[in-house]
Amino acid sequence: MAVWTVNYQNVMENDKDLNSRREFVKKTAVVCSGFPFLTRMTSEPSKTMNLTAMKNIPKPLNGSMIGEYGQWAADLASNPPKLSFRNNKWKSVNDWKPKAVEKTLELLAPPNIGEVTVTIHRKYIYDGLDVEEISWQLPYGEPTRAVVLKPAGVTKKLPAVLGLHDHGGVKFFGWEKICRISNDTRSMLMEHQSQYYEGRAWANEIAKKGYVVMVHDVFAFASRRVRLENVDGILWGHCSREDWQDKDPAIDENVRDYNAWASDHETIMAKSLFSAGTTWPGVVLAEDQAALRVLCEREDVDTDRVGCCGLSGGGLRSAYLGGLDKRIKCAVCVGFMSTWRDFVMNKSFTHTFMTYAALLPNYLDFPEILGLRTPLPTLVQSSKEDDLFSLSEMERADKMLKEIYAKAGEEDKYKTNFYEGGHKFDIAMQTDAFNWFDKWLA
Repeated sequence: MAVWTVNYQNVMENDKDLNSRREFVKKTAVVCSGFPFLTRMTSEPSKTMNLTAMKNIPKPLNGSMIGEYGQWAADLASNPPKLSFRNNKWKSVNDWKPKAVEKTLELLAPPNIGEVTVTIHRKYIYDGLDVEEISWQLPYGEPTRAVVLKPAGVTKKLPAVLGLHDHGGVKFFGWEKICRISNDTRSMLMEHQSQYYEGRAWANEIAKKGYVVMVHDVFAFASRRVRLENVDGILWGHCSREDWQDKDPAIDENVRDYNAWASDHETIMAKSLFSAGTTWPGVVLAEDQAALRVLCEREDVDTDRVGCCGLSGGGLRSAYLGGLDKRIKCAVCVGFMSTWRDFVMNKSFTHTFMTYAALLPNYLDFPEILGLRTPLPTLVQSSKEDDLFSLSEMERADKMLKEIYAKAGEEDKYKTNFYEGGHKFDIAMQTDAFNWFDKWLA
């Protein structure tokens, strides 16, 4: 018979450490309650905080966010993973890519959306641009709303960019975060653009350079958001199904309450999607691919010159869409590049469930998802003080992508730029991104 004993003296001596852990968890929960990106560690409603406040995030104990289990968990997947092009098993892109793409899609399990029919709601000119407000109905949820922008009066085929809006902890809005189609833009959206885009609606700015730009709402945002009036059995915070019906969405405080509720709801949605046999990134990929199909079927789009771009959650979407859809001839991933090790050890709590697909790290490291597009042109933009990621792991991700493109003999098709400052897609970064598109698409 095995006998287990406890050294009570050691327990008492470690009591101080235990208390410090409890204090750390408590502080972390408070900090995360304001995170603009994601699933918060508390169900109490909160306001979105400025990302500069993240510099006060407590450092993880024992070297990881999961304590003594961090290094063990980070080492579970082989390095390089099984389907990494960095693995000596793979000699050519043509041998490697089909198998890697097939496995990635299997694990993402994107739903089959099928064909969609586009409805044009309005056409007009704003800020020197032809504007179309359109929508299409997917097999589930409310119609997807989108906006198409291009230089006014131009009828010839143009290169195109699919603009991918951010997450930002703001699910009440979608395409509006990166577009401007009226002088009457809501103050909340102006503040969002000021905080992350240096006051610019970047989709407008690249359209003015001679591109057809389309931006659409994606799963769980804006027109695709979860409608509180349809939710049963989950009532918390300032938003319940009953009292939401009496709240005016034109009032900023009510929108903030919805965003707080939607942040809490992410864990519920993720569990439901896993239970349904799919994943959040799989659903988002399917919807982005449906939008890409809408864009590519336009008569004014040159389908040989199509790119995608987005910040943060939009950068995440660029990694998956750019990596897995060969129609994207040029991809720009902004403010979302690191490694699975970074998420295991340090940063998973700062990110949305839109990021994760079970078992995928066994086959590809995170940057290698974007690397599936090799040898097509790819630009990654990262900020050195971006607290959503560890700088050392952002640099390690860059090294992986450089190695992949070098092995393919296409070093000139890949570039990473590191910028001073925090989480953003400011004018300097936008200029570099637009120049990258001009180099490869224009």
